[in-house]
Amino acid sequence: MSSVFDPPSALQSQTSSHLAGLGDQLQELPPQQLAVEGELPTWLTGGLVRVTPGQKDFGERTVSHWFDGAAMLHRFGITNGAVTYSNRFLETQFRRAAIASGGGSIQGFATDPCRTLFQRVQSVFRQPPLDNANVNLTTLGDEHLALTETPMAVRFDWETLATTGVDALPTTLGQVTTAHPQYDRERNELINFTVDMGPRTRYRLYGRTGPDAEQLRTIATMPTREPAYMHSFAVTARHFLLIENPLVVNPVRLITELTVKAGSFITQYRWKPELGLRIHAFDLASGQLEQSWTAEPCFLFHTINAYEQDGEIRLDACVFEDASIIDELAMERMAAGDSGFTLTPPMPTRFTLPLAGGPVQQRTLSDATDLELPRINYGRHNGRPYRYAYGNATSGAAFLKDIVKLDVESGEYRGWSEDDQWAGEPVFVARPDATEEDDGVLLSVVLDGISGTSYLLVLDAVDLSELARAHAPHMVPLGFHGQWVTAPARTGPRGGPDDALVS
Repeated sequence: MSSVFDPPSALQSQTSSHLAGLGDQLQELPPQQLAVEGELPTWLTGGLVRVTPGQKDFGERTVSHWFDGAAMLHRFGITNGAVTYSNRFLETQFRRAAIASGGGSIQGFATDPCRTLFQRVQSVFRQPPLDNANVNLTTLGDEHLALTETPMAVRFDWETLATTGVDALPTTLGQVTTAHPQYDRERNELINFTVDMGPRTRYRLYGRTGPDAEQLRTIATMPTREPAYMHSFAVTARHFLLIENPLVVNPVRLITELTVKAGSFITQYRWKPELGLRIHAFDLASGQLEQSWTAEPCFLFHTINAYEQDGEIRLDACVFEDASIIDELAMERMAAGDSGFTLTPPMPTRFTLPLAGGPVQQRTLSDATDLELPRINYGRHNGRPYRYAYGNATSGAAFLKDIVKLDVESGEYRGWSEDDQWAGEPVFVARPDATEEDDGVLLSVVLDGISGTSYLLVLDAVDLSELARAHAPHMVPLGFHGQWVTAPARTGPRGGPDDALVS
């Protein structure tokens, strides 16, 4: 495989300059006009909002894991070549309780509550569920939602970032979900799944066209004795692909640990490589389970895309050899910096799944670059054949740092990299009326490891050349996902955002 750029050798010394992005950002700012270097495309009008773990230290205790920080929204608004920035915490019961208890109340993904306060702690199996929606964003109808892996989404105003309520309907379907819903064009639905745990645990796949109960349909259910930890799933034009990592839990034990003992969520799961990676294809219309496959054991957070061709499903994902990446993202380990912390690089991988049944073929899409936080031209190519994926790469550094564009057919890639600059997830925004898959821009929030502040970076998605950057007045914490909303709003169940909003 060939590359268009060579990772800078200076990266070997950049093992701790990203640590500022792991700290807290307690300052909340109304819209601030930013100075713009370069020139923004005239057609680029709307807003990029990112959700990050904005507060991790609550005085007496600090969260144990990056995934457990209190959710903060950051908005970069773009109009007529001008950029504004604002940020605001989500107003959640999680953060109110954490502040009041000095952090003792926090029971999260991998953070245990103080045992002396446990009787007042809300676990994912109590009502209301955990509402720390710090992972991703989407829309449903006219509502903008912040999401986490419990089915309690938080509503917010896209322009002011004010918290406006909660979306609790999925809590009737189960206790665990994903923060990565998908959009089914054929049925005009936002689709996802929950894990309903108990003596008869099952996965429930569902679709929604709006916020009300009558606008929800169950696509399929599937019983399971040991539910898997699943961070995302994939769709093709016809199929819902449920992907079970071999990281599983005894549901009765999990419920006991979270409601009787003072435990955390993910620490109850066990790695069982003998199970392999199990992939199930459900028909989106009928809900019928049409085929299942078992691949070699591995672990994934994020799928890239999936599509059907020549009697096969081709599923692309960012793959780790095992689930040790979860432990690597603990705050204590990441803060090690120069003391030896390294992030295992996830490899972009294709699984070829014969619809008639048979063994899974698996190959790495590129031997030359790692890839995480993947994005594609979602509006045109999600669930369909595609060529380009965008994401972040470690390129030998201690953390995700560079921006990469990968040709999934040839394995060639381009990259954007600068010394001591730590780029977040690149969000693709298509040029209006574009005819080519990569005709658009990439938007990324970058931490400047030298100044300790952040900026919005705008790249040409064709060659990753820089078009513009706009410096924020402070540091935007390193986080997970961001979404773009065009202006004016569109209609339909997705309520106006660009197609990237459900990737």
